[in-house]
Amino acid sequence: MISLYYSPVSQHSRRVVSLLEEAGIQYQANLVDMFKGEHKSPDYLAINPNHQVPSLVDGEVRIHESNAILRYLCDKFELDAWYPVALNTRAQVDQWLDWGQCRFSPLVKDIVFNLLFAEKVGIGADQNALQKAQEGLLELANILEHHLSNQPYLAGNQASIADLALGKLRISPPASACG
Repeated sequence: MISLYYSPVSQHSRRVVSLLEEAGIQYQANLVDMFKGEHKSPDYLAINPNHQVPSLVDGEVRIHESNAILRYLCDKFELDAWYPVALNTRAQVDQWLDWGQCRFSPLVKDIVFNLLFAEKVGIGADQNALQKAQEGLLELANILEHHLSNQPYLAGNQASIADLALGKLRISPPASACG
C-alpha cells in the first residue's frame, strides 16, 4: 500500500491528498508534525533528506516532490483524465504545474509563513517580504483570471493535476480510515 507522509499545513501535501481522495486510491496517511520537528528526525530524513513534505513511499519507490508524486500516481493508476496523454494537453498541464511551483508557490509560502508562523518560531514577520509576495500574488492572480476567462480549467475543459496543484479544486483532508 502507498504511504503518504504529509502535513495539513502544507499546500504541497494537500494537492497530493486531493488526488488520492478524488481518484479513490487507497493509501496510508502518516502525519509529519513539523512543529515538533518530526520532519528532521533520522527516520523521516531516511525517507526525504530534504526534510519537507509530502513524501510518498510505494514499495521501493520514494518520491518527495509533490508534482512528481502527482505525475507518478497518474501514470501508475492510469489517471489519464487527471494527466492527459495527448501531448498538447499534457504540455499545458506541465506548464501550469511548473508555473505553480516556480512562480506561485514561493509567494504563497512567504505570505503564509509571515502571517501565520513567523511569530510562532520567534523571528517575527518580515513585512517587506510579505508586501512583495502579496503584490506578486496579485499579478499572478490576474494571469490566472485572464487564462481562465475562456475555459473552465487550466488545460481546457477538464480538471487536471494542474488545477489540484494550484488549488482550483476542493482540497480534501486525509480520510481517517484511508480508503
